[in-house]
Amino acid sequence: MMSVLVPIGDFSRMTHLSVKALRFYHDQGLLEPARIDPSSGYRFYDTGQVPVAQVIRRFRDLDMPLDQVRAVLTAPDVETRTKEIIAHLNAMESKLAELQMSVSSLRALLETPAVRPEVEFRSIPATRALAVRGMVTVQQAWAWGTDVFGEIYGRIEQADLTPAGPGAALFPAGYFELQEAELTAFVPVDGPVADGPVADGGRAGLVTIPGVEAAVMLHSGSPADSDQTYGALGTVVAERAIGIEGPIREYYLVPFTEPDLSRHRTEICWPVFQTA
Repeated sequence: MMSVLVPIGDFSRMTHLSVKALRFYHDQGLLEPARIDPSSGYRFYDTGQVPVAQVIRRFRDLDMPLDQVRAVLTAPDVETRTKEIIAHLNAMESKLAELQMSVSSLRALLETPAVRPEVEFRSIPATRALAVRGMVTVQQAWAWGTDVFGEIYGRIEQADLTPAGPGAALFPAGYFELQEAELTAFVPVDGPVADGPVADGGRAGLVTIPGVEAAVMLHSGSPADSDQTYGALGTVVAERAIGIEGPIREYYLVPFTEPDLSRHRTEICWPVFQTA
């Protein structure tokens, strides 16, 4: 087919991309006009660019970042292009799952009568543990936790050991106040591991997790709803004026890596004054 140049207005109608969007894609080097009039600066496009524009519009409708769109369009081969597209589809599926969790959580909050869970006061002793520390934002927490607990349990299995308790994590105040802090994910261990290395390499290392007196509530179900348990537990602590400084800790009675969020059982532990 012979190429034909059309003005930006006609190209906009042909591709359903606004003139503003076409100018933006031009500025970003994503879809450059075939010709620019030197005197007026008016843009003209080749009709052969219509399929490319249509592809760009569909990717942008799927919230694909511009850099990734560019990577798809400039991919040297089909395999590279497919990998970029699949990576974005996987990211979209994760966002969709998060959105579905948020919708379910809000629906439950609106439709289910508020019931304060039982609170237990517990003395938690110091323990040796295999742990990973890292600066983590609230948005990164789930992916980070899944990754590091997979590594910790893998190291324990390599050493032919059995965890001495459920996996857990420490959340300092900055995590909630600033939405970012250094988190500590750990799994208690005992036996020979207390006196020697578990395995070389990786991020996990042996640490001593300090003991604490804590008010404890059990959260059942998706971590997306844990704010309700945090709210109930914090209310009890505030009413009794027994809260002290220190990280809140969560114990994952069902391993953090369990994909079925409805099966999760998490003990949330708020540091308090001596409870004996």
